[in-house]
Amino acid sequence: MSKINAHILGLISSYTTGEITKEQFTELQEWLNENSEHKQTFSNYLLLYKKTRRIHFVEKSDKDKAWNEIIQKLEKPFRYEDEAVISKVKRLKPLSGILKYAAVIILFIAMGYVFQQGFFTDNTEVISPTENITLQLDNGNIEIINEDGASQIIDAQGNVVGIRNGAQLVYNSDISLETLVYNTLTVPYGKRSKVQLSDGTVVNLNAGTSLRFPVKFIEGKDREVFIEGGEAYFDVTKDLKHPFIVNTEDIGIRVLGTQFNVSSYPEDQDISTVLIEGSVGIYDKNESYSLDNATLLEPGFKADWSKSNSNIDIKKADIEMHTAWINGKIILKHMPFDNIVKKLERHYNVEIINHDKALGKDLITASFDIETIEQVFEVINEIHPIDYTVDDRKIIIN
Repeated sequence: MSKINAHILGLISSYTTGEITKEQFTELQEWLNENSEHKQTFSNYLLLYKKTRRIHFVEKSDKDKAWNEIIQKLEKPFRYEDEAVISKVKRLKPLSGILKYAAVIILFIAMGYVFQQGFFTDNTEVISPTENITLQLDNGNIEIINEDGASQIIDAQGNVVGIRNGAQLVYNSDISLETLVYNTLTVPYGKRSKVQLSDGTVVNLNAGTSLRFPVKFIEGKDREVFIEGGEAYFDVTKDLKHPFIVNTEDIGIRVLGTQFNVSSYPEDQDISTVLIEGSVGIYDKNESYSLDNATLLEPGFKADWSKSNSNIDIKKADIEMHTAWINGKIILKHMPFDNIVKKLERHYNVEIINHDKALGKDLITASFDIETIEQVFEVINEIHPIDYTVDDRKIIIN
């Protein structure tokens, strides 16, 4: 593998952390285009990342030692059989200091943009940005959304279309567009995000959710957005002339102005809509909306749409339990453990393997907000004594 000098490493690190300037990015592009060896070096880093994507970084006192070890490993000839390229690193606690240049290891989370520019050959495998909140522009370019600081949201033509404050995006209402231009905000497991659309509608996105939405709604057209999996809470700005429509894989939800929560995770059997206030009409997405084929939902109720047979079941909803995630909480009320496993996996970005069939049927009542996954399992252990191990992001219950 070619040796990359410290200056280029700095550019890569700045790009990964979202701190790169336009001039720096141009320089990085030029380096990539200098020769095929640079492109191959990036390809090798990409494959290396695939083997080391679960790396954790050391505490501040061990930074230099860890960085030297990382560099030494990266500069060795790449071997596909390497299973553990970097070892003996301690788990980093939240808010601890990290080695800035070590961010190069996770560069390929953000390389969707570079791939769109043709820096890699067609047979290069691209790792999807599964560890960061991302924003995909209409032309396919992908940007990492940092969860601190503030910046402008720039479209593919260089126009300012909004602002970012942490993981919250706010789109301008006064931008001039004559055609619909879409962005896609994707939130991975373990994270949440929030976007204010150009009409003032606010959408909270839960872990494992993608929302495709227009940069600017167009006069005379319905306000349509699209959810791919996941869960979102909508506070829709009222506009009698322009109904707001949420499209999932199977259903459409049509509103004028209201607050509701929709959950459409691919592994769930139902698509659940909980109405907080206002009114919504739920209908089969393969049919055109009409009052005859839509099911109207009243505030305080939940509609479960079966993915298997398109039947809809309406019942009284526990609003607090279904919307607690907006504030980073998990509320469980008499819920079988088998049913809460995915909630915990999404919230904490972990994998849970349960071999305890009795635990799977146990009804759990608890609430969590600032607890770590280790503390969550300590609570579960008090309710139902279990034998379990926590290994990085994997919890195994024996």
